[in-house]
Amino acid sequence: MSSLSLSPSLRRILFEAIVLCVLAATVGLSLNFKLIFNAFSGKAVSTPVIATSVIAETVTENSVTVDVFPVPVELDELDELLAAGALLIDSRNSVDYQTRHLDGAISLPLGELDRGLENFKKEVSIDQTLVIYCSGYGCPDSFDLGVRLINAGYTDVLVYEGGFPEWRDAGRPLAGGEK
Repeated sequence: MSSLSLSPSLRRILFEAIVLCVLAATVGLSLNFKLIFNAFSGKAVSTPVIATSVIAETVTENSVTVDVFPVPVELDELDELLAAGALLIDSRNSVDYQTRHLDGAISLPLGELDRGLENFKKEVSIDQTLVIYCSGYGCPDSFDLGVRLINAGYTDVLVYEGGFPEWRDAGRPLAGGEK
């Protein structure tokens, strides 16, 4: 059997490399603790934007296209928004809404938007603050509905990313269905 032995200078270089990697990982984790904690707890990892919508510009050869996206909000921000008159919108399907939904929410399923948008526009002012939710993190319906409502002319559109599961798990009031 042959044994593998390292020269003293190679061992020192290897030791220094390991120390540098451990030091870099420690500094990185300590500087990004909140981001890492949010990622492992299932919360949004992006920093909230202080605006009513996020704007992205796409420049092509002869024109500029402006895309506007709804802003994400957290559970602790909802109380203030609702007290100020924000309207909760459930973007999940009608059956889920009828079974259980956030207390005070109205139903506007993304899948039925083509049929329901005209009535929605008649009932809800274009400058009303809208907070849209669906089935929690990873559910794109609330974001997609928010983009469609912005494209329909609504100016204050927010998305509650925690959605129904986070609201329910926090013990907040629910409506619909049997308790």
